[in-house]
Formats: sequence, structure tokens, C-alpha cells
Amino acid sequence: MTNDQQTPSTEPTAAEERVRSVVEQGMPSTIADLATLVRIPSVSWSAFDPKHVAASATAVAGLLEATGAFDSVAIRQAPIADGGELGQPAVLATRAAKNGRPTVLLYAHHDVQPQGDDANWDTPPFEPTVRGDRLYGRGAADDKAGVMAHVASVRALVDGLGEDFDLGLAVFIEGEEEFGSRSFANFLKQNKEALAADVIIVADSDNVDTETPALTVSLRGNVTFRLTVSTLAHASHSGMYGGAAPDAMLAMVRLLATLHDENGSVAVDGLTERDDATEPPALSEEQFREEAALLDGVTPIGTGPILARMWSKPTITVTGIDAPSVANASNTLLPSVAVRISARIAPGQRATDAYAALERHLRANAPFGAHIAIDDVDTGDPFLVDTTGWAATEAKRAMTDAWGKQAVETGIGGSIPFIADLVREFPEAQILVTGVEDPDTRAHSPNESLHLGVFKRAILAEALLLARLDARSE
Repeated sequence: MTNDQQTPSTEPTAAEERVRSVVEQGMPSTIADLATLVRIPSVSWSAFDPKHVAASATAVAGLLEATGAFDSVAIRQAPIADGGELGQPAVLATRAAKNGRPTVLLYAHHDVQPQGDDANWDTPPFEPTVRGDRLYGRGAADDKAGVMAHVASVRALVDGLGEDFDLGLAVFIEGEEEFGSRSFANFLKQNKEALAADVIIVADSDNVDTETPALTVSLRGNVTFRLTVSTLAHASHSGMYGGAAPDAMLAMVRLLATLHDENGSVAVDGLTERDDATEPPALSEEQFREEAALLDGVTPIGTGPILARMWSKPTITVTGIDAPSVANASNTLLPSVAVRISARIAPGQRATDAYAALERHLRANAPFGAHIAIDDVDTGDPFLVDTTGWAATEAKRAMTDAWGKQAVETGIGGSIPFIADLVREFPEAQILVTGVEDPDTRAHSPNESLHLGVFKRAILAEALLLARLDARSE
């Protein structure tokens, strides 16, 4: 996060004042429309009913159509693999630029994570509930608030400038981001002409806190896969053979322990950290402990500044395990155990190279001659934003004016792998990663929520940016 010098704000134009007024007056209906979207359980994972994702796409298309801004609004699907199964429905809306104005592509996703155990929620996950200054519900922030930020900013543009504004617009609301964006690359190829833009705004990130806007300038990549360790042809009695026959759980635990050193830092040769990153601002351990929900006595892992550990270094996490539950445990030696590995890759390293390093390490360190199998591999490259372009400058100026506090540049420890696809298809486009989240959002977790003040300011920032770009010649 850096407080770079930015273009000083000038006196707002009459058009900008109208846009600001429209955003303010439209907030009740914007929140109501968001609540309607949250009520649709649009989980895109294969084990869930796809009709809900289809219903969500229909609702989003209706919202965009109702703005009156677009020449075309359509629901489209692309194949996951060439000639294969179709991905989840996405919404594509387009409006041609006029009089030399630039075109802006607005991206968000309307699918959501599964809610998990309802018992862990204080309120029903798909019944939007306002408590204090936050709206609770699955997808309330990630990323149906991103969808509504785009819808509301387009409404402000239409109502503030009139339907004959000159800015070109394309809106791409994806339907399977939470399930790996499996058809994303093919969707871009099939709709490349419609999606081509000078600026791409990805509304799927967060802010420093509820009072400070952020432009995300770095994202870690990811490598995920299933690791299976096998030592026996079948289960055996632990009393009869234990102590001599190595069971798969022992081998798995020993192997996983090699992935980190005594400080909890990644100990895999070939996984690199970003060594050209500027020194991040200090984040106190006290604040980190509160935001990360560390239990009393639990210490942070890794070395170096806390934010550098989360932005510029690799991580490895075991996110799932297939093994008998404690309730179903029997006195047997397990023949095989499988885990899900999720690694985050520092900006600057290719995800395929990181996967190769992980595979080498696991095969080289398998204990007791255990058999190793790796499958269900998924990779996504990290991303660094070029902040020297005019779009980033204008975005930070709009954020500063909307929030009343200077915008900052921030790194994010998470991943948005499809941005690499955007860079490949549209190499000349300037990409801006923005968002409506804050440290208390709890995206993907129970009690996900959206801070309504952040939501309003994020909408206003985007609306001001679009209004200013409408006044800009390419």
C-alpha cells in the first residue's frame, strides 16, 4: 500500500454533481435490488442445482436492460473445453462508443460460494439482513455487490448525463468465478469483439478499511491439486501390523510437514517471493491478530513484514482431507489418504513453474517409499497492475473524490486467475482491480457482509470515473 502523489482534484463539473446526486438518491433502490440478487442461491459448483445460476443471470440481465444504456443485453454460455460441456450462463451487455470516446469493460460475477453449515450463520445465508451498517448474506459482498456497483454506476451515468452519452460500455457478469471460471477463456474468444475495451474494471477486490479506498495493484497466483498418498494394498489391523507397516496417514503427515520450516515459512525449492516489491506499510501484529481472528497464544507464521508475507511471498495450505471421521474411526492402518493442497504464488512467478516445483518436492520427500499421486490440478498466474497509465490515475482521483480520503495502492494475497486471460486477449487494455469489500466482509465464510457506506462510496467512485471518461477523447 503506497500513498503516491495523485492528480489534484478539480472543482466538480455540473455533470459530476448530477451523477453524485443520482447515486445518493438511488441508494435505497440499489440496496433493494442487491437484496433481490442475494435471495437467489446461485452457487455454481457442480453439486448444486444450476437453475439458480440461470435465475441469477436472468435477474442481472433484467437490471442491465432496465438502465436503457445498452444496444444489446444477452445471456450467453461458452464451452468449458472446445466442443464440450457448456459453462454457467453469463450476462453480456454492450454499447458502442461515439465521437472518439474510450470503451470501458465492467466485470463482476453473479455466482456465489456455497453457504456451508447454516448453523454457523447468525441469520439465514440467503435472506439478506441489515444489522447496523452492514448487509449480511451469501454474495452480499462477493460479488453481487460488485454487480450492483456496475448497475448503479451505469444508472447514474444515464440519469446524470442522459442516454445519449458517448462513452462505450461492455458489461461482462460471469456465472462461474467461484467454480474456477472454467469457460472464461473460451467466452473471451467467442465474444472478443464485443468485449474489446480500452479500460477494464474488475470489481472483485477489497479496500484497506471502511474509510480508505484502494486500487489493487498486485495479486498472487494459485496452484491447487489433490494429493493422494498410498502405502498399503488394503487396510490392516493396527494392533497386528502397527509399528512395522507404515500407514498412509503417517506418511501423509510426515510429507506435509516438509512443506514448511520451523517458522511456518514455505520450504519448497523453486517457489519464489517477489523481491522487487516496495516495502509495504506496517501492519501491527495486534491489528493483524484481530482481522485474522487468531486465538489467544497463537503466533503468526513466516518472517518479514506481515503484509509482505501476505502479498509478496508464497503460501501452502491444506484445505481439505479425505480420511475417516473421528466418529467412524476404526483400529486400522489406512491404505490411502488424500488432501487438497492450495498454494498461493508470488507475483512474478508463473503458476506452471510453481506447480513443477511443488511436484518435485512432494515426490522427492515421500517417506517410507510411499506412492504419490497428484491430480485435479488447477493453476492461475499472478498479476501486477501497470499504474503508470491514465486510467489508474483517473481511477484513484475518482476514489479520492468519492471517499473523501486519498486512495492508496494495495496488494492482495488472494488470486483472480482469469485476469491473465484478459491480459492475453486484450494486451493493450488498462486493467483496474477495484472492489466493495473491507477487512470485516468475511467473503467465502459464514456471516459474509457488505458495509453499506463502503458500497455507496464504491458506486460513486465508479460513476465519477465513467462520467469523466465520457468527457475524454482517446
